[in-house]
Amino acid sequence: MSLSTSTVPRQWKEARIKPIRKVTAPVQHSDFRPISVTPVQTRMMERVVVREFLYPSFLAPPPSFAFLDQYAFRPTSSTSAAVMSLLHTISTLIQSNPFVTVISLDFSKAFDTVRHSTLMAKMTEVELPVPVYNWPVDFFREHAHRTVYNGEESSTASISASIVQGSDIGPAAYTVTAADLKTLQSGNSLVKFANDTYLVVPSVNASTRQQEMDSIATWAAANNLKLNVSKSKEIVFHNSRRRI
Repeated sequence: MSLSTSTVPRQWKEARIKPIRKVTAPVQHSDFRPISVTPVQTRMMERVVVREFLYPSFLAPPPSFAFLDQYAFRPTSSTSAAVMSLLHTISTLIQSNPFVTVISLDFSKAFDTVRHSTLMAKMTEVELPVPVYNWPVDFFREHAHRTVYNGEESSTASISASIVQGSDIGPAAYTVTAADLKTLQSGNSLVKFANDTYLVVPSVNASTRQQEMDSIATWAAANNLKLNVSKSKEIVFHNSRRRI
């Protein structure tokens, strides 16, 4: 009934956040990961929407989307697959290039800042039945949460962003959000694992690095995301057997 009427009961949209420490001795908000604990019925319904409808739609994406470079939150994906893909890409390019540059990118609080309106606009591009599309629309509308920590509980606050860490639909929703992030130059490529993104640029395209970075920053701004410069790193691979 919930799916056929595209209606999510109000109680299903209220989450209790239990902060999980990211460091041994947390001293500020960013030292915690906000995991939302939602009702079991909510997660069961989310799982149906994701597995029966969203995942199958990833197999035939629209031209503007790419899901094959995302190795998290979709069927048959894994961290091992991401590492093997990245290693294979570098190893292949190094055969015909003196060096290959890999830029590791991190988006700050990506799950917490995804704008609902932007996400749902992208969802319209995915092949979904109308009631199924309208279900997450209602799910994210007027979503609310309260924080429980150290025996205390806050008042309830509504949210207009975030794909709800700890939910079942959140990871798949981020996959849709990042599906239109692509490289500009042929020969360059992206390897994604959730919000961790790796830009691979062979030496023949070395002059395009800044252009690619500017494009990614523009995409991030349009999607209410921000690159975390402190966690972004560059590494250059070269074949030691070849004269540089």
